[in-house]
Amino acid sequence: MKYHNDTVLLIDDEEQFLLGATFALNSDGIRDVIQCSDSREVMSILSGQRISVIALDMTMPHISGLELLPGIVRHYPDIPVIVITAINEVETAVQCMKEGAFDYMVKPIDDARLISGIRRGLELSQMRGENTRLKETLLSGKLEHPEAFTHIITQSPSMKSIFQYIEAVAPTPLPILITGETGTGKELIARAVHTLSSRPGEFVAVNVAGVDDQLFSDTLFGHRKGAFTGADQDRKGLIEQASGGTLFLDEIGDLSPESQVKLLRLLQEGQYHPLGSDVPKLSNARIVVATHRDIDDMQASERFRKDLFYRLKTHLIHLPPLRDRREDIGLLASYYLKKAAAELKKAAPTPPRELFTLLKTYHFPGNVRELEGLIYNAVSLHKSGVLSLDPIREQILPRQTEEVMLSDHEELRIAFSDTLPTLKDMEQALIEEALSRADGNQTIAAQMLGLTRRALNNRLQRSRDR
Repeated sequence: MKYHNDTVLLIDDEEQFLLGATFALNSDGIRDVIQCSDSREVMSILSGQRISVIALDMTMPHISGLELLPGIVRHYPDIPVIVITAINEVETAVQCMKEGAFDYMVKPIDDARLISGIRRGLELSQMRGENTRLKETLLSGKLEHPEAFTHIITQSPSMKSIFQYIEAVAPTPLPILITGETGTGKELIARAVHTLSSRPGEFVAVNVAGVDDQLFSDTLFGHRKGAFTGADQDRKGLIEQASGGTLFLDEIGDLSPESQVKLLRLLQEGQYHPLGSDVPKLSNARIVVATHRDIDDMQASERFRKDLFYRLKTHLIHLPPLRDRREDIGLLASYYLKKAAAELKKAAPTPPRELFTLLKTYHFPGNVRELEGLIYNAVSLHKSGVLSLDPIREQILPRQTEEVMLSDHEELRIAFSDTLPTLKDMEQALIEEALSRADGNQTIAAQMLGLTRRALNNRLQRSRDR
C-alpha cells in the first residue's frame, strides 16, 4: 500500500521468479502485483485494468518478450516497461531501449536491484499521470472536485490555479511541500490534498516547530516498552496513526539536522524504526509538509539538507499572501462577519461601506488569520446596528505607522525623470494615489497620508481653486 493505487505486472514463464519477485515487492510495500506466466494473456490484462509498471521477460514460449514489447509501447506508451532476460547481450539491450523499454535487467536479479527499478518505474508512471491530469484540468479551465476546496474562501485566479495543480498531484503518493507566509492557509491546502487523494486513512497533523530530535522521533515513530525511562508500554507514533492516510508536518523548516536525516530516510525507504526497536516498520502514509521559511535560502546556507529539500520539492505549492490577492479581502471579511456573529451568538452586524475599503489599504502581515482576528474583535465589541470601524482602526493604524517607521531605517527610493517635479506636483500625486487606493474615501485617504480629514479637504480645495 506504500504505492497507492499502483499495480505492477510481472510477465515471466518461470513460476519461481514470479513468486520470488512478488514476495520481494510485497516486503517493500508494493502490494498490488499481478503475475502472468502466459505471454498470450498480456494484452487482455492490459486492456482490462490500469497497470503502472511492467516487468517483461524476453525469452518465453508462444510470444517472446521481444515481440510483445513494440505492441505494448505502441498501445500503452505511458506504462514503463522493464525488460528482464537471462541473456547478457549489449545488442539485445540496445534494441530493447530503442523499442521504448524503460530499463533492462539481467538475471539473476537481486531484490534490491529489482525493487529499485520498479520504484523508479512507478515514480515515472505517477509523474506521467500527473502531467496528463494537469493538462486536462488546465485545458478545461474547471475543477473536477470543487467541493474539496469549500473551506477555502477565495475568488482569486492565482488560488484557482493552485487548486487545479492540487487536483493533478493529489492522487500520487509523492510528498508535497507547501510554502507561504504565516496565516495563508497551508493546513487547509494540506487537508484538500488529503481529500482529493481518496486515501482511506486519517489526516494527522503535527507542528514540529521547536521539537527536539528525541521528541520528534517518539512523536512520529512511537516507541517500544522500556525504550527510555518512563516508557512503560508500547506507543504508536503518528506515522502509524496516519496509516493509509496523510501525515501533515507543519513548520518543517524548524527541524533539527538529526530529525531531517530521519525524515529523509523515511521518504526514501518508506521504513522507520520505533524507539527501542531493531525491527523496521513499513509506512504507507502520504507525507505533506509546510513551512513559512525560505527553504531555498536555508538549503543554500546549509541549514536545511539539500537532499531532503529536493526530495520534498517533487511537488511544490506556494500560497500567495493576502496582499497579493486583495480581491479576496471583501469576500473573507463578509464570511468572518457572519461566522463571528454566529459563534458569539449575536445578530450579524451591518458592515459600513468604508469597511472593505479600509481593509484593502492594509498590508496584512498576518494574512487571512490576521483578518479573521480583526473581524472577530470588532464583532465581539459590537452592540447593535452598523458595525463600528473604531476597533479595526485602533489595530490597523498603529501597525501601519510601525511599518512606516521600520521603512525609515532604509533609504526611501523613488524613481524620478530628468526633470524633478515641484513640491505641489508631488503633493497632488500623493493625494491622488491615496484617494485611488481608498476608493475615493477621504477619511481613509487622510489616514494613509497622516493628515486629518479637514487638512486633506483643505488641500483638495486649494487644488480646485488653482
